[in-house]
Amino acid sequence: MLDIKWIRQNPDDLDKALAYRGAEPKAREILGLDADRRAHQAKLNDMQERRNAASKQIGQAMGQGDKETAEALKAEVSTLKSDLQAGEARARELDAELNDLLATLPNVPLPDVPVGADEDDNVEVRKVGEKREYAFAPKEHFELGEALGMMDPETAAKMSGTRFTLLSGPLARLERALGQFFLDTHTQEHGYTECQPPLLVRDEALYGTGQLPKFAEDLFRTTDDRWLIPTAEVSLTNIVSGEIIDHDYLPRRYTALTPCFRSEAGSAGRDTRGYLRQHQFYKVEMVSITDADSSVEELERMTKCAETVLDKLGLHFRTVVLCTGDMGFGARKTYDIEVWLPGQNAYREISSCSVCGDFQGRRMNARYRSAGEKQTQFVHTLNGSGVAVGRALIAVMETYQNEDGSITVPDVLRPYMGGIDRVAKA
Repeated sequence: MLDIKWIRQNPDDLDKALAYRGAEPKAREILGLDADRRAHQAKLNDMQERRNAASKQIGQAMGQGDKETAEALKAEVSTLKSDLQAGEARARELDAELNDLLATLPNVPLPDVPVGADEDDNVEVRKVGEKREYAFAPKEHFELGEALGMMDPETAAKMSGTRFTLLSGPLARLERALGQFFLDTHTQEHGYTECQPPLLVRDEALYGTGQLPKFAEDLFRTTDDRWLIPTAEVSLTNIVSGEIIDHDYLPRRYTALTPCFRSEAGSAGRDTRGYLRQHQFYKVEMVSITDADSSVEELERMTKCAETVLDKLGLHFRTVVLCTGDMGFGARKTYDIEVWLPGQNAYREISSCSVCGDFQGRRMNARYRSAGEKQTQFVHTLNGSGVAVGRALIAVMETYQNEDGSITVPDVLRPYMGGIDRVAKA
């Protein structure tokens, strides 16, 4: 959520930022509602002052034996009390209207984010590794998995419908190995604390990280009004919700390997075959909680952590900075890491690392206090995929495929595979 004080002082900058994101201007509407709210509050303050003064005057009139004046003052106080009750109800309505409007505003991009409309305007930052050469036409992951008899969307659909897949045998173990490898690397080498967070959360948690109210259709809701997490970002970031943290305890870095659940609203017809776009998938998430001065530097660090695990796997990938029109709702700057898939002959996103500034901290009322200071500041938050396990499985399958349809297990995963060095048909 954006600071209303900043909007009052920078209305043109707000509308410019919204335009960069392809959104309509909102400053006039927000400032008009804010002015109405403040004027109404000033009126309530005047009424309360008059009520207090009249109450004192009642005692003075009674002391002087002036019953007529005292009764008139009592009538005035009674009227003021009723008016104040109605006015306070209206004040709550105006507060809610303003907060609802602010809650729908996307974050303001950092100045160095490239201006653009969509993914075609993203800017490549670097490439790592080389594309592998094959003496045969490389297959897509689902062709490999189905031929191995270890990737079965039909059986999954019998149980759950489309966009679910049953993995089995060594291929299922390979996915588990990837998740464990990512988690071990981030905890043992990158300084993240492993968590096992809730997979079901309440409205407040999703509001805090920005999925609600705007993106409810992308989520799965339970019958008891909880939500399945779309990413562990929600649970990990909300660890500090409502807290005041000592500055000395920052940064905090959390990671988790969890299932994620997404409705894939709006993706009809896209990636309907294979393991790329599922309602249920595993992901290793990274979350950082920092102060205001270190969040941009932390973004570079987090992105490097995600790149490192892909580099260790021997995968070819590129990192791009997203343009203003392609960034997520809560982000100020985002790096996407896109892995090369030989079977598709294309780069596909496997990680997205974003700095959100105090956008989520403000929504969660999560703050920090420096030593010796009374004032608090909202924390800055970052989140990133470290990385999407299912997409990493796709990349390993397509990159390490052999002409006979088997898949060579990358060296770094072999300790997790119980001696299996090749996934092959039995």
